[in-house]
Amino acid sequence: MSFPGHLHLVLVLRPKTHLQTTGTDIGFRFSQDDFALKMPMVMLSSLTDLLRFIDENQLSTEFGGTLEECHSDWIVLQTAIESFAVTVKEIAQLLQTFGTELSEIELPDEASGIEYLLRSHTEKYRQMKDDIRSVMREGRQLLSNLEASKAVEGAAAEDRDISQDKERVQRLVAQLRDMEMAFDGFFEKHHLKLQQYLQLLQYEMSFHEVQTSVGKLSAQEKAIASVGTAVAQTEQLLKDLEMLETTEEMGRAQIIILHGHQLAASHHYALALIVQRCNELRHHSDTLTTALRAKRASLTLCISVYGQTVRWCDEGAYLLANQLLDKFQSKEGAQAALQDIERLVEMAPSVVRSNPDVLSLEFEAILTPQLQGMIQSRQACLRKLADIQVRPIQLVSPRPENSPRCKSPVFSPKHSITNGEHLCNILTKKCMFMNHEFLLNLLSLSVSHQSLSRSVLISFSPSLLCYCPCIPRFCSHVMKELIETERIYVDELLSVLLGYRAEMDNPSLSNILPSVLRNKKEELFGNLPEIYKFHSRIFLQDLESCLETPERVGARFLERKENFQVYERYCQNKPRSDALWRQCSDSAFIQECKKKLDHKLGLDSYLLKPVQRLTKYQLLLKELLKHSSNSQYASELQGALNAMLDLLKSVNDSMHQIAITGYEGELSDLGRVLMQGSFNVWINHRKGPTRMKDMARFKPMQRHLFLHERALLFCKKREESGEAHDRTASYSFKHCLMMSAVGITENIKGDVRKFEIWYNGKEEVYVVQASTVDVKIAWLTEIRKILNNQQKIGKGSHTAFPFLLISWLFLMVIKCLVGQTLFHFLR
Repeated sequence: MSFPGHLHLVLVLRPKTHLQTTGTDIGFRFSQDDFALKMPMVMLSSLTDLLRFIDENQLSTEFGGTLEECHSDWIVLQTAIESFAVTVKEIAQLLQTFGTELSEIELPDEASGIEYLLRSHTEKYRQMKDDIRSVMREGRQLLSNLEASKAVEGAAAEDRDISQDKERVQRLVAQLRDMEMAFDGFFEKHHLKLQQYLQLLQYEMSFHEVQTSVGKLSAQEKAIASVGTAVAQTEQLLKDLEMLETTEEMGRAQIIILHGHQLAASHHYALALIVQRCNELRHHSDTLTTALRAKRASLTLCISVYGQTVRWCDEGAYLLANQLLDKFQSKEGAQAALQDIERLVEMAPSVVRSNPDVLSLEFEAILTPQLQGMIQSRQACLRKLADIQVRPIQLVSPRPENSPRCKSPVFSPKHSITNGEHLCNILTKKCMFMNHEFLLNLLSLSVSHQSLSRSVLISFSPSLLCYCPCIPRFCSHVMKELIETERIYVDELLSVLLGYRAEMDNPSLSNILPSVLRNKKEELFGNLPEIYKFHSRIFLQDLESCLETPERVGARFLERKENFQVYERYCQNKPRSDALWRQCSDSAFIQECKKKLDHKLGLDSYLLKPVQRLTKYQLLLKELLKHSSNSQYASELQGALNAMLDLLKSVNDSMHQIAITGYEGELSDLGRVLMQGSFNVWINHRKGPTRMKDMARFKPMQRHLFLHERALLFCKKREESGEAHDRTASYSFKHCLMMSAVGITENIKGDVRKFEIWYNGKEEVYVVQASTVDVKIAWLTEIRKILNNQQKIGKGSHTAFPFLLISWLFLMVIKCLVGQTLFHFLR
C-alpha cells in the first residue's frame, strides 16, 4: 500500500543465497498477482542485470552504483510524500461529502431543530478545520525535510529529484489551502443562511403572537362604546380605555417593529417579507392607537356636554309631544307653536348650535338625528300653516283597543294618540320622496324617548313602510334604457358590417383598398357578424319582452348564457384587429367608408363597442338587483349578474392565455382557462439532484399560473415590449402539470396565504403564495372542483369496464354458436 502511485516499472532483485531465494520465491508468490494487476515487473537475478536497466550513476553503492545516497532513506521519503498525497485526497473527499450533506440537509420548521443543526454543523466544521491544519503541518514538515536534504546533497541529479519532489509537495499544499479557503467560504454562507432562517422563524413567531394580541386589543376597543348613556357609564368606559392604552402589548409591538428594521438593515435574505411584516404591525398598531385616541376624545367630550344636551333633548321631546293639534287650526295657534319651537332651538347648548350634524354622528345616544328631523318637519309644517290659512283638519278618532294603553310619563294621555296621528299624516305626505329605511330611522328614537316612538309607530300604517312607488319606476327606467341602448348597439353593428366589412368586396373600391386589408376581413372584424346575428335576432327580442316586467330580465340572460361565449372569441382576436387597424387607419378606403356612413368616430371606436357593451350589462343588472332585492325574481337577477361577471372573467383570462409563448403543444387541448394570476412559488423536489438546491432557495420565484380544465401551466411574465399602444405583455412557458396527477395541501403552517400543489405522488411539491387569502380560497375552490370531477369520471370508467368485458365475452360466445354473419350483425 505504500508503493508510490506514479511508478511505471518495478525491478525486483533476488537474493543470492539459495535459502534466501527459496524464501523469497515462496513469499513473493502470494503477492505477485497483486503487483501484476497494477504495474509491470521485471525479475532480476544479479546486479549486472540491474545495470542493464539503470545507469550506475543513478544507483547507490549498495546496488553497485556510484551514487552517494541511502536507498532506504529515499524509500522513506517517497513513502511519506505518497502518504501525504493520499491524505490530501481523503481530506478533499471528506470536504466534498460534508458540503453535499450541508447543501442537501432538510431544513426543519422548528427553531429548536435549526439551533441543533447550527451546533452540530459548527462542531463538525471545527473538527474538519483541525484535520486540515494537521495535514497542513505534515506538508510543511515534508517541505522542511526536502530543503534539508537538498542542502546536504550536492549532485545535480539529486538536486533535480529533490526539486521535483518539492514541487509536488508544494502543489499538494497549495491544493489543500485552496480547498480550505473554498470550504470556509461555503460554510460561512451556509451558516449565515441558517442563522438568518432561524432569525426569520423566531421573528415570524413573535410577529404572529403580537399580531394576535393587537387583534384582541382591537376587538376589546371596538366593544367599548364611543358614547355612554349616563355620566357614570361614560367614566367607566374611559377607565376601560386607559387599561387598554397602558397594556404591555403596544410596547411589545414597537419592539418587534424595531427588531424587524434591524434584520432588514443587516441585509437579511427575506428583506421584503420582514418589511411587509413591519408595515402590517405598524398599521395595526397605528390604527388601534388612533381609534383609542378618538374614542377617548369622544367620551371626554361626551361627559362635558352630556348634562345640558340631555336636558335640552328632553325639553324638545316634551314640547313636541304636548303641542295640541287643535291649536294648529288657526294661524295664530300655528305661529305660537312655531315661536315655542324657535325658542327651544335658541335655548340649545352652544355646541349643539355650532355643529349639530357632527354631534348627531358622534353622540347618537344623546342627540338623536330623529329628534332633529322631527323638529325640522314640525317647523316646516307650522310655517305653512302660519303663512296660508287652510281648511281645518278633521281629527280622526283613535281605533278602540281591547287592552288599556300604557301611560307615558312624558305625554298627556289625552293627546298622545292624536299627536301621533298628526305626525303620521305629515310623514305620509313625504313618503313619496323618502325610502322606507329613512322612515324607519325617523320614527325610531333613543332609549330615553321610547314612549313617543311607541305612540307614533302604533298610529303609523305598516303598509307605508313596505311600499315605495319610486322602486318600480326606477326599474322600468333601467329596463327602457337597456332596450334603447340595445337597439342603438344593434344598429351600430349593422352599419359597421355594411359600411366597412361588405365594402371590402365592392369592386368599385378595390383600387383604394390597401393591400394589408386584402383577404383580412376575419382578422379585422373577427366574429362580429356572429355577434350581430345573436343580438338582432334573439337577444333584442328577449329584452323587449321584459319591458313590463323588468325583474324577469335575469331569466333571459341565463337562457342565453351560452350564446354570450361569442364575445370570448371576439376579444381574443382584438389584439390582431388593433394591430391591423393601426396599419390602415389613414388609408383612403377607411376614410371613404367613414364619409359615406357619416360617422363621427373612427372604425376602431366601433370595433370597441362589443367590449364596452359586455361590461355595460353587468352594471345595469347590478342596478336592477339593487332595487329588486325583495322581489321573487331576485335570485334570477343575481344568477344573471354572476353569469356576466363570470363571462368577463373568462374573457380576461383568455386574453392572457393568448400571450403565452414557448408552449410546444396546443393550448386548446388543455381545456378552457378557469383561473389565471401571479403568485410567489417555491419548488421542492422530493427526488433527484436538484431537490435540496431548490429547497434551499429562500427567495421565491415570480410565476403567472394558468389553471385549465386539464392542466396547470407555470409561466414567467415578461416585461412589456414595444412603445405606446404597441406595448404587449407576454408569458414565457416554464412547465406544465397535468391535473390528473395533481394533489393539493390547502393550509401551510406560518402563512395563511400559502398552499401546496404536489405532483406525481409528491415527487415535486410547489409551494404557492397568493396575494390575499381570498385569492387563495378562489383558486383552491376551482382546483377542488377539477379533482372531484376527475374522481367521478374515474369511478364511472371503472363501473363501465365490467359491463364492456361481459358484452365482449357474450359476443364471442355468439360468434362460436351462430357463425360469423350473425356475429357481425350483432356487433
